Amino acid sequence: MIQDIASFETLSQFYALNSETKWRSGIKHDCSNVMEFRKTDNAFVNGIGEVVELEETYLFPLLKGSDVAQGRTEATKYVLVTQRFIGEPTEYIKEFAPKTWQYLESHASYLDNRKSKIYQNNPKFSIFGVGKYTFTSWKIAICGLYKKLEFRLIGTIVDKPTVFDDTVYFLSFEDERVARKTFMLLTSASAINFYSSLIFWDEKRPIKSSILNSLNLTALAESEDCAGGNAW
Repeated sequence: MIQDIASFETLSQFYALNSETKWRSGIKHDCSNVMEFRKTDNAFVNGIGEVVELEETYLFPLLKGSDVAQGRTEATKYVLVTQRFIGEPTEYIKEFAPKTWQYLESHASYLDNRKSKIYQNNPKFSIFGVGKYTFTSWKIAICGLYKKLEFRLIGTIVDKPTVFDDTVYFLSFEDERVARKTFMLLTSASAINFYSSLIFWDEKRPIKSSILNSLNLTALAESEDCAGGNAW
């Protein structure tokens, strides 16, 4: 589906049906009251209002979609990341972070009652939208729900990888130089006009991973270099 055919045709050389770029969505846990925390002094407070003592081993700074959309890059929340990849056993938490395991066990009823079928037949306290890409030092992020094309370049927070909720799409990088050059490409007029030609802004989630993935960044980089932009 193309929203602006005339604009798309002028930029169609950047379209890739199977782009090498892979935009990911953030973490899905469906239990914010238990899995998300605010840090007050040296204590963590969950969504129920409980002050809990946890190891920071499995806690990561969290930016929600509204944070990304509004350019807030200092995390006010933390999220409990129980797995490093989908389907990973979670029993190891008991050994490496016993307080965290005890917390999860004491709130198991909340997590066991999550409605989505994706949690069935998976390890206890499973989450989704997690993989190697979750733990990289640099990310370029955008919220899928807001009606504006504003990408954010985000590094680590308090020396830990920044993670997002599942309303956010992101690219992950270990190399800061590559992240910054990719950010320059994504914020170029050509990239913004390309994406704008494909987005239907009246939809509930106008920015989709399929649209983001359709941009051939290599072709765009070559075009910018030829034009004297030296973006890549």
